[in-house]
Order: sequence, then structure tokens, then C-alpha cells
Amino acid sequence: MKKFAEKLDLAILPTPIHPAGRLSSLLGSGKVLLKRDDLTGIALSGNKVRKLEYCAADALARGADVLITCGGPQSNHARATAAVAAKLGLGCHLVLNGSPGAPPDGNLFLDLLFGARVTFAPVPDLRDQDETMEEVAGEYRSRGLRPYTIPLGASDALGSLGYVDAMGEIAEQVGRSGPAPDRIVFSCGSGGTLAGIVAGCLVHGLDCKVTAMSVAFPGSWVDGKVAEVFSALRERYIPGLPDHHGKYEVVDGYIGEGYGKASPDLIDFIKEAASLEAVLLDPTYTGKALFGLKKEIERGGISADERILFIHTGGVFGLFPFRDRFRME
Repeated sequence: MKKFAEKLDLAILPTPIHPAGRLSSLLGSGKVLLKRDDLTGIALSGNKVRKLEYCAADALARGADVLITCGGPQSNHARATAAVAAKLGLGCHLVLNGSPGAPPDGNLFLDLLFGARVTFAPVPDLRDQDETMEEVAGEYRSRGLRPYTIPLGASDALGSLGYVDAMGEIAEQVGRSGPAPDRIVFSCGSGGTLAGIVAGCLVHGLDCKVTAMSVAFPGSWVDGKVAEVFSALRERYIPGLPDHHGKYEVVDGYIGEGYGKASPDLIDFIKEAASLEAVLLDPTYTGKALFGLKKEIERGGISADERILFIHTGGVFGLFPFRDRFRME
């Protein structure tokens, strides 16, 4: 597989692809496969470790001694960054919006367990944390340290290379096992994974539809992020990368009340998925995305006859703060 930049070998790859099994009856399609990127290792870091292999390599090459990033209190990316920093012997400082829970739970508990320092920023929007991250970085620089700042979700050109590689991995897997998927579906937060998937399909010749189920932001904002990342990919890593327009769709109708918010129907869906196939989904990312896929199949937006590859991007620890919402009768 072509190498676009230096990276670390942190993830357990390739992750397996297997049929959805008894989940098929819940989804209304017998042609759904699961790409288990929840099984990449590094403390169950899911899709985030693919991106961090590139970001952490760049940080080490620049002599960094502390990683800084941002997200919500239950951010999978923030927790994965803390885990990678611990493994590499680096410091970690997380800027999270909102306020701490009492006691810390889920991903936030693990952030602290991995030794990360946490600053809570009084900003309601995840996209408004850059200023606080720069203030934190300035404090480290004033002490003679070398901070390395990773953007929200590692959603820049460098981080997106993790999913350019992942599409090459998928192309090899489906080439050995059968027909390529008609459609790839996954949860979409800050847009970097989407950009990498679209670029990876173009680079590795995967001719399939790409459907990103937004869990946080309007489709128009995600489109802008994809354009930004594609421009940087062409400039820095993949000259001649084809145009991305018309190569994907963003479905933003299943965000519900907002990022990290779960409806009763979503909670019931997650519970049923676990009891049917022992597949753990979280209410913030994968649960919303797979629930969205079910609803799109029901309404005819996605055909039940399509070969669908759902990328399970991880996030199991995000279940625990919702424990009171699951009625175990």
C-alpha cells in the first residue's frame, strides 16, 4: 500500500469484516456487513487510532513532549489521544466543553486514568475550542515544553490519511472475499474520517456510494470541512487527488436534539442490537449512525438490496454515562 506520510504502528490491523448476523432483522436488510474498527486496539480506541498513528508520528518527529486536543466530555478522540500519549510516554492535555460530571464517568474517567490533564472550556459549540487550546499550548511553551496540538477529531489532512489507508485495507479484503460494497455507511462527527474515506475510495479504486450519518453538525458544515481537507491533501500528500464533489452524501436528519443527546427510540435500538448480536453501540456515534441506516432503509432512501458495509468506529465507553436510560427489565 502506498505510503503518504510517516506513521506509527499502533493499531491492530486489519480489522475484520463480517455479516451483521441477527442484526439483519433489526436493520431490515440481509446484505449488511460490519467493518469492526471498534477492534483496533489501544484501549478500544476505535477509528481514532488510525488517525493518531499519523498525528503522533508527526508529534514525535517535531520533538513534542505533550499532546493537546479537544472535544466533548465523552469524546472518543480525546480519550484515544490520552491513551496514545500514555503509551508513547508523552503528556496529554484535553480541552473539553461543558463541565465535569460527578464523579467522572465513561471516556472522561479513562482520560484521567491515562494521566491526562483536563481543562473545561465554557463554550457550547465543539468547534469553538481552538482559542483555549492555544492558551494551554502557550502555558506549556512558557515552561520550556514542546506542545503539539491536534484539531477536533484529528480532522485535518494528516489525520484523514488514516482512512485513506483504511479504504486500501477494505479494497484488499473485499477483493479476496467477494464483491465490493455498493455503499459504505458510518458515523460522522468533525468530518475527517469522511474526507479520508472519500479520498481513499478515489485512491484505491473503490467504486461505491459513501453515506456519512452526521451525529453533530449540519451537512453544509461537513461539506466545507471535506473541501478544506481535500485541498490540503492535494497540496501536501496526494497531488492529483480527484475532485470529491458528488462522491458522498451527508445525512443529518438523525442528530436528534444534538451531539451526545439520545432519544428513547435510540436507546431501545442500542439495547436491541446488543441483545441480538452482542454488538455494542454508543448513543453519540455508532448508535445514531446504525439507527439512521435502519431508518433510511425503512423509508427507501437506501435500498435493502444494496450490499452495505457499515464501519463500526467504536465508542463503547460512551455507553456508561447513559446507564440510567437503559431499563433492564
